Amino acid sequence: MNTTYRDFVVRDWQPSDRPIAFDLIRSVLAEYNLECEPQGADQDVWHVEDAYLKTGGEFWVIEQDGRLVGTAAYYPVERGDRSVEIRKMYLLADARGQGLGRFLLGELEQAIAAKGYRQIWIETASVLKEAVKLYESSGYEPSMGVETERCDRVYVKLIKEAN
Repeated sequence: MNTTYRDFVVRDWQPSDRPIAFDLIRSVLAEYNLECEPQGADQDVWHVEDAYLKTGGEFWVIEQDGRLVGTAAYYPVERGDRSVEIRKMYLLADARGQGLGRFLLGELEQAIAAKGYRQIWIETASVLKEAVKLYESSGYEPSMGVETERCDRVYVKLIKEAN
């Protein structure tokens, strides 16, 4: 992945992004009074190669003026028919409200569909009101089976096959 949206650059994750991406995710979680779980739900950020890249997923970072302002990722899951889970979609406060989240979600969906996946799952927390609104307005349907402790919502979207 290497694209732009306004003055944001979306690119593939590099090993040098590891500590910055982790700190970014931790700071966004703290903003919403959610716990960061370096030994649990957030350990994948320390192990991007194994959790994402080696499994057929992707992990992107978003930069603005050379500064990391967001992350977005997905990886395959055993949850349905050819399924992935979108994960680690976080933006710093000053990067929100500009359509970047919707753009990233669309780019993720295109990349996922291009790899032949059929279902997209997303877990989130109700306090992440902007995320909930984005997912619900983008065709994600509420489902059951939350697996991440700090989350209380799970959504699924079916991908239509291209004719």
